[in-house]
Parts: sequence; C-alpha cells; structure tokens
Amino acid sequence: MRSVKHYINGKAVEAGSRKHPIFNPSEGKQQAEVGLAGKDALQQAVDAANAAQPAWAAMNPQKRARIFYKFKALVEEHHQELAELLSSEHGKVVEDAKGDVQRGLDVIEFCCGIPHLMKGEYTQGAGPGIDVYSMRQPLGIGAGITPFNFPAMIPMWMFGPAIATGNAFILKPSEKDPSVPVRLAELMTEAGLPDGILNVVHGDKEMVDAIIEHEDIKGISFVGSSAIAEYIYSGGTARGKRVQAFGGAKNHGIVLPDADLDQVVNDLTGAAFGSAGERCMALPVVVPVGEDTAERLREKLVPAIKGLRVGVSNDPEAHYGPVVTEQHKQTVENWIAKCAEEGGELVVDGRGLELQGTDGWFVGPTLFDHVKPHFESYKEEIFGPVLQMVRADNFEEAVRLPSDHQYGNGVAIFTRNGHAAREFAARVNVGMVGVNVPIPVPVSYHTFGGWKRSGFGDIDQHGPDGIRFWTKAKKVTQRWPDGSAAGDHKEAFVIPTMG
Repeated sequence: MRSVKHYINGKAVEAGSRKHPIFNPSEGKQQAEVGLAGKDALQQAVDAANAAQPAWAAMNPQKRARIFYKFKALVEEHHQELAELLSSEHGKVVEDAKGDVQRGLDVIEFCCGIPHLMKGEYTQGAGPGIDVYSMRQPLGIGAGITPFNFPAMIPMWMFGPAIATGNAFILKPSEKDPSVPVRLAELMTEAGLPDGILNVVHGDKEMVDAIIEHEDIKGISFVGSSAIAEYIYSGGTARGKRVQAFGGAKNHGIVLPDADLDQVVNDLTGAAFGSAGERCMALPVVVPVGEDTAERLREKLVPAIKGLRVGVSNDPEAHYGPVVTEQHKQTVENWIAKCAEEGGELVVDGRGLELQGTDGWFVGPTLFDHVKPHFESYKEEIFGPVLQMVRADNFEEAVRLPSDHQYGNGVAIFTRNGHAAREFAARVNVGMVGVNVPIPVPVSYHTFGGWKRSGFGDIDQHGPDGIRFWTKAKKVTQRWPDGSAAGDHKEAFVIPTMG
C-alpha cells in the first residue's frame, strides 16, 4: 500500500499513526493511505520554517523570482504526470485536471514578477527636507488549508504569493487527494527553493486547530465549506492572525430572452456538470427570464444533458468522471431526492448510474425545473452534477435571486444587450460576475473572492490582493537635518504638519 508522507524541511517525513484511505473514485477502491498528524508534525514544520524564513526574506527578490521561473518550467515538464496523478485521486477527467494545474501555474507566472510587485511608494519633499516612503515586508510564516476539488490550483494560489513575498509556508492539503500537493513541493525544492520554506503536513480537524492556535503562524488562507471557513476565520482573527477564508457557493446563470441559447446550452452543460459539479465556481442554478425563454431553453437543454458521457477519469471521451467519495455520492443523491420532495420537477434523473466493469462513484447529470427559492435544495450547495432551473418573471427578479442568496461567489448573465449586462453587473450582490462567461474566475493578475457567506476576510486571493495579504506595509517618514536648527524648539511640542 502506497503511503503519502509529510514533506518537511525538504524531505519526506513519516506521517501520523492514524491512517486515512486514499481512493480511486473511478474504481471505488483504495489505492493508498495518508497518515493524519497534529501538533507534533506541525511543530516540526514550524521549526523548519522559522530557521529558513529570515534568509529567504532577505534574499534579493529577483533571485526569488528565478526560482519561480524554474518551478514553472518543471511543472510544465511534468504537466501530464501531475494531471494523471490528480485524476486518479480526485476523479476529474485528465483534460480537466490539466486545467487545474494550468490555472495554478498562471499564478506562479504572476509571481515571477515579484521584484516589481514588491515595490513600495516614495514621495520626495513631502515636507521641509522630509521624504516619505513605504515598503512591503513578509508576515513570517503563512499556512494554507486547501480543499479536495482543486488539489493543484488552490495550493499554488496560496503558496505562490506567500513564498514569493518572502514568507515560509505550511500547506495542509485535503486528505482525500494529497499526492499532487506533495509532488509540487518536491518540484519547488528541485527548482532551488531552500529547505523549510515550503512544508506539507497532513491531518484533519486536529491539524486545523493546531494551525489556528500556533502563535508563530501569522496568516491563514482557507478554501472549503462556509461553516469551516467561518470557524477558521473567527478562530484565527481572535488570535490576531490575518485570515482569508472562502466558503460555499450557489452560482446563478441568468438567461435573458435575447441570449444565444445554443451558446448558453453549451456553456451551461460544461459549467454545471464539468468536474461532476465539484467546483466552487460551478453554475448549478439557471434563471431564464420569462416563460418563453424558459421553455425554449428547456427544449434545447434536455437533449444536450442526455447526450453527456460520464466515464472513468482516464476516458478521453468522457465529459466528466465520478464524484470524490462514496459518501459524497450518497449526499448528492439525497439532495436530488430532497428537491423532488420539495416540489421540483425532476426532468433528468442521474441517480443509480453504474458503469460496466467498475464500482466507481458516478452520478449522472440531473436537471430540475420549477425550483423555488424557498427550497432547501436551492438554498444549500449540492456540489454535484445537478442543475436547478428557477424561472424569473422579469429582469428585477433575476437580479434579486442571486443578490438575496446566502452565497455570493459567482454569477453569470447571458445576453446580447449591453445595457442590461452593465446594469446587472453593477447591481448584483455577488463578488464575481461573468457576462456571457459561465465560470467567471478572474485571471491571475486580478483577484479571486466571493461575498457574503462565500468569503470571510477583507482581502481576496492571488493578484494584487495576494501580495497585500501576505505582506505588511511599513511607512517611513525621514528627515536628514543639516545642523542649522536654532530657536527654543517650541514647535516640537505641536503635532507636525507638512504645510
């Protein structure tokens, strides 16, 4: 049985005695195990980070950038290997796994510009002989707690900016698919990263609590469920830590009567069912505006959904693969039953899907129509291949539905009307908006983050906000006297001004 170890101070370290199975979701069988540890393993990582971080922070940022260039080249060289390893533990198809790696690599590419990104501001002559400037300095040690659904992308979103800005970093990946995060750390070492700067530790709630409580960890980044996001945010900030914690989502796709419905159907099937719906930026709710729009959309959508191919993760013809665990399959199917009980019209039922020759955890694409905002299945995140249609009478109702929902991660509007799109983008109470873009994840040099219960904290991930989150701004006001001062210095007792 393959065993996944910690990666501490540049080498593999035996994990804890408590073991967690790692499955192949396409087969429904265990393929490896990972040890779950707690405070002791975390302390080893913190000790290594404390020993290495001061010298790393003092390094010329251009030299730090060169390591990132090398790491980028190594990830590109091992792209196929990483994607296949990711698929075998998560279940997403290999081509989708390649995208997982690439979207993380985009942030690494952004971090290659760290010499420019770390530059401060300077004002000469802010007062008589006085100059004012600022500098950005690292927090010290940061930690990342990442989910199972993007085991390559989200770790790179976190450790890239954190390490580039001069911090050491401790990553706790999901115990469901931990192999790719460890492999990324190995490649960082191969690229020239000093030992102790990037450490990977495995664990469950015990490790999470240890991270929250450890006084040497100054910043925490988290992606996962909203309940845990709030728990980490409140626990971390209560201890004076900087915390960004991103939670659940229920993203809506608004379809106006003038939309290109063929394009909408193509986008919807990919965004709702891609990666088996296990994306925080999936599009699990479609909101056609007007009964005519709803009927025309449904007529095109049903055959498209029925034509989707579900397969094992290495099937090149499959549109998507299994869900991550047997328990999650049952959870998704329970939500399907719940929505039907609540009065939703079950148009396409994906339950009970089995593939010949495998015991994998598959859920077929599922479509509900006539879903109402008071349904629990609408209020909560299903995180599976389930699309719910909520019909809106007019544009105002279409704006209100995502705006009033507890989650505010992403939303999309499909239309040819520029004024309507502009009005919608300005008014909707959601953090990321797509206009004819079904999965509006910003590019790496912008920032990612939702609103309401989708995001806790004031600063988003990656882009300029990532640099700000992992650094502290220091402001310096300086004067070099010429020795000609005279008088009784009464002005020294008055609050200084620059006038």
